[in-house]
Amino acid sequence: MDLLKLISDIEKVDPEVYERLDPRRRVFKHFGLAGKTLTAAMLPGLVSGIFQRAYGQGVSITPAVRDVLNLALSLEYLEFYFYDTAIKATGLIPDVDLPAFRIIRNDESGHIKVLREVLGSAAVTATREDFDYSGGEGRGDGPFKGVHDPGKYALFLGVAQSFVDTGVRAYKGGAPVLMPNPDILESALNIHSVEARHSSHVRTVRRAVAPGGNPSNGTAVPGNLSDLNNVPKSWISGKDNDGPSPSTTPSTALVYGAGIAPENYPAENNTSQAGVPIVGAGITEVAASEAFDEPLDPATVKKIARYFVRNTTQLFV
Repeated sequence: MDLLKLISDIEKVDPEVYERLDPRRRVFKHFGLAGKTLTAAMLPGLVSGIFQRAYGQGVSITPAVRDVLNLALSLEYLEFYFYDTAIKATGLIPDVDLPAFRIIRNDESGHIKVLREVLGSAAVTATREDFDYSGGEGRGDGPFKGVHDPGKYALFLGVAQSFVDTGVRAYKGGAPVLMPNPDILESALNIHSVEARHSSHVRTVRRAVAPGGNPSNGTAVPGNLSDLNNVPKSWISGKDNDGPSPSTTPSTALVYGAGIAPENYPAENNTSQAGVPIVGAGITEVAASEAFDEPLDPATVKKIARYFVRNTTQLFV
């Protein structure tokens, strides 16, 4: 996170932010950082402190906002432990790809810290043992069994894509609830954009390990519209052929399909926005579906995630 860019972005929506804080040249001195190196570990507390000083109080959390943020936090735990376990496994992630996945893992850790700062004592907690990455609902024998085993890199990437794409839709689905609080909304949408970049990277790596790709130097083949579940584009296209594992239970089709109320949570192959069809004048159905991320309702997000937790946890209930 670039702190100066963050403050600059805040200034765009609140020109008086520096008056709320202190003169610009005193920001670092004010937080006791003069002459010190700013580390990633310091940022969540620092950002929280900036907002509290700038706006005179802690963030007000309504029950609806708390539920949205705790669902987001639960998804961040799911992803953090997934990547952390993979990074620590022997013979799973090729050396050439490890640095990028360490960055993704650390991003998830940062998201957890920020969300916990905002939620305070209302934040849910989780441990590595709460998750069953086989997709077996705690039995350990689900369709993705062995996802962290040596030689299962392609399987790992497919599950990773399902997780990040679920996260992108979940953050967008929760945005309307956060709209009354611009500070929280902006932070959530910033995380949403990071998750989208994670998705793009995972998809590109999947094409590098596909036939014709070269994982040793990251050379990826083009996305294949007829086989997006194995050779995806760097962004969601239509319903992505129902995702990396459409024939298993749980079907990854849930990640790309419509939510409980399709009029509010359409499938990813939606070609209308705000009730206006956008196909035509050179815009194909494929292009129209790719132009927007579609939101996903909390109930469907939880249904997807519950396949990956043990029955002893209260996550995603």
